[in-house]
Amino acid sequence: MFIGRSRELAALGRFFTRVGTGDRPGRAVLMRGRRRVGKSRLAEEFIHRSGVPSVFYTAATEPISEQLASFSASVATSDLPGAALFGEVAPTSWDSALRLLAQAVPQDSPSIVVIDELPYMIAQDPHLEGRLQRLFDREFSRRPMLLILIGSDLSVMEAINQYDRPFYMRASDMVIHPLTPADVAERLRLPPAEAIDAYLVTGGLPMILDEWPTGASLWEYLDGAIPDPMSALTVSGVRAMAAEFPPESQATMLLKSIGSGQRTFSSVLRATGGMPTTSAKRGMQVLLDKRMVTAELPLSTKPSRETRYHIADTHLRFWLSFVEPGLTEIDRGRGDLALKRIERSWTAWRGMAVEPVVRESLRRMDGLPEETGAVGGYWTRTNDPEIDLVGADREPVAKRVTLLGSIKWLENRPFDHHDLTELIVHRSKMPGADADTPLYAVSRAGCTVDGVRHVTPEELIEAWR
Repeated sequence: MFIGRSRELAALGRFFTRVGTGDRPGRAVLMRGRRRVGKSRLAEEFIHRSGVPSVFYTAATEPISEQLASFSASVATSDLPGAALFGEVAPTSWDSALRLLAQAVPQDSPSIVVIDELPYMIAQDPHLEGRLQRLFDREFSRRPMLLILIGSDLSVMEAINQYDRPFYMRASDMVIHPLTPADVAERLRLPPAEAIDAYLVTGGLPMILDEWPTGASLWEYLDGAIPDPMSALTVSGVRAMAAEFPPESQATMLLKSIGSGQRTFSSVLRATGGMPTTSAKRGMQVLLDKRMVTAELPLSTKPSRETRYHIADTHLRFWLSFVEPGLTEIDRGRGDLALKRIERSWTAWRGMAVEPVVRESLRRMDGLPEETGAVGGYWTRTNDPEIDLVGADREPVAKRVTLLGSIKWLENRPFDHHDLTELIVHRSKMPGADADTPLYAVSRAGCTVDGVRHVTPEELIEAWR
């Protein structure tokens, strides 16, 4: 069952309605998103719903000759009217292959061509962007076809449409994110609080959600998935890391350090066991460029250099914290040991992991104080104070703080008078806040005091719908 992606399907539909119009009937879309978020599945679903002739080619990390052979086989077995051309001719370059493709697509009716993992092709042929630009201008744009170019390397895909690159302004950008917490709740048929826990584990990745039994609790799912070395939960992180970096690369070491809970550059550096500072800075920039790590600054009316890092991919954050350290145990049949570590650390880990999800939910929520244009957190080097939620008119340096809040994500402990007192004290130490700054409490188990705006798990989920 295909759940979610209504906005993405509608966007592709709008692109497709433009095919065949104007003096240039061909259109192109650059679709990017992190690995395993469902880009290919989305394109397949759109092709299925469109009902027009199509071809879907997925590139791999292999020599150009093998890529061309695979491409030819994909077109030859497609339902394009000229597919037989690829059975008669074996292209020896991307230029000849794409020219032949222009003859294979319908010349006077719509079609869809999908090229998946374009960065793999560019890595083998650095001049491919220029070839693609020439073929699009002279051939593809003159035919009523929708060309969908997909890639998981975010930095490469973003660069393709920049002003100094050959393909600039020839395609529309489309970013595919993981499924949302609301999608997870719908797909798994779980109550809001449990759906958010499931989102923290799965990251909204369809391949993991597909193996999660409908209605199963978090621990019911983990009991089956963690001990299984072939489960999607276990192998997804392995594949993602292998596709991005060599096993012993500096970026991999840094990513594992951040995944283990280190948040400042100095603590990340110490956790690597002696990596040179220059190498660490270079590796961190690679992680930032690939959008695998996010760098955050405290949100207040005063500038700050207290940068903190966290894993951008919600599922990878869970995988690096719990699954990766237990892979050898899982492989030798002792996944129960990894499962016990999750049970011991789950509450503390979840309390920190849910913070980015809550902040993003609030950004989407109606009814926040007027002028709230950014939601973040605030901390100092000594963590006095450390505030979970800060709303402001802009970021990273605000003119006005619009709200402060606390996140309590425990099953049986509501936000109480002690928590309110602590939040009021933190407000007195917060640059840009005063006694009139509204207070928010995001609590899984309810709120027992007045004077705060209580945000429930139901509201968090609803913000994504």
